[in-house]
Amino acid sequence: MPTHELYAADSGDPHWQIPASGAARFTWEYDDGRDRLLALYQKGKDKQWDGRKRIDWSLEVDPEDPLGTPDEAMTLYGTPYWAKMTDRDKGELRKHYTAWQFSQFLHGEQGAMVCAARIVESVPDLDAKFYSATQTMDEARHAEVYSRFLHEKIGMLYPVNDSLRSLLGDTLRDARWDMPYLGMQVLIEGLALAAFGLIRDTTDKPLPKQILSYVMQDEARHVAFGRMALRDHYRQLSDAELREREEFVIDGCYLMRDRLSGVEVLENFGIPKAEAEEYSEHSEFLHLFRKLLFSRIVPCVKDIGLWGERLQRAYVDMGVFDMGDTSLDQLMTQDEALAEQLDAERFAAEERERLTEIETTIEEARGDLG
Repeated sequence: MPTHELYAADSGDPHWQIPASGAARFTWEYDDGRDRLLALYQKGKDKQWDGRKRIDWSLEVDPEDPLGTPDEAMTLYGTPYWAKMTDRDKGELRKHYTAWQFSQFLHGEQGAMVCAARIVESVPDLDAKFYSATQTMDEARHAEVYSRFLHEKIGMLYPVNDSLRSLLGDTLRDARWDMPYLGMQVLIEGLALAAFGLIRDTTDKPLPKQILSYVMQDEARHVAFGRMALRDHYRQLSDAELREREEFVIDGCYLMRDRLSGVEVLENFGIPKAEAEEYSEHSEFLHLFRKLLFSRIVPCVKDIGLWGERLQRAYVDMGVFDMGDTSLDQLMTQDEALAEQLDAERFAAEERERLTEIETTIEEARGDLG
């Protein structure tokens, strides 16, 4: 079925064009490179995987409860609307929320793919071009698996959120080569990683847990790449240039915090926008979710050297300043370990099935001989 027939709301023109700006940069220096970035490039090559084979697509998903979301986590929980809903209505609401969340993941991954390709084109250093080429492939794979999950298991998609579209546009319109790093690697992927991790760690459903774990294993490398490249570059910038980038970070963080709440879902259920926004603002779960969304961004921004007074005040206002001391390296190590653990468990289960099959065959053969 064509994707446009699965959208829960009008997605508009199926093609979105952003005028390209900035220079395509070549370098004729092929021997020089940062050892740590080249090592990350090697890891990027070694860790490529096939979404058709690594993920067990035979696992069933209940479209009315794809993630095992508890009632208390639903924005409408405790409202008059919730009291009037049947179990079927609540199942439909869960389906829509999952479709909305994973659709934004899908659109964000396509954005990441385009930004990674832009980095290959515009970054001046060959080692960064090498790594970005592997990331472009990673992001294509992520878009592939999210698209398949939505098409085959949920049967519904949502258009790209206006705020995500806005941040993607601002990131890609900027002619400075470091802005795709900052907008995508730090802000959009940082928010996505936190959302992926929250769902991965709370869902009891095996298929979405697999998808999110394997995607996050790749993203751990991408964040490390962005930190390396930007930290080196920002050491060379003037105070005025650093302030410009901090303003971009502040605006992007407020935009994503205030607008990524799934109001579009409630509007689809006949709730007026103003009322839907008010319910979202008073949702305790959404408040916690919004705060956790910055668990990956704040320490990364601090690490790359964007930590001016105005940016710090903005994070105090958002209630996330204390996250600046979070260990990104520890989080990334955990992301990689969880994916490897899932692989080990799956391989062990497959080995047990093979042994059982062999033992059964032997027993049947003995019976035939007897």
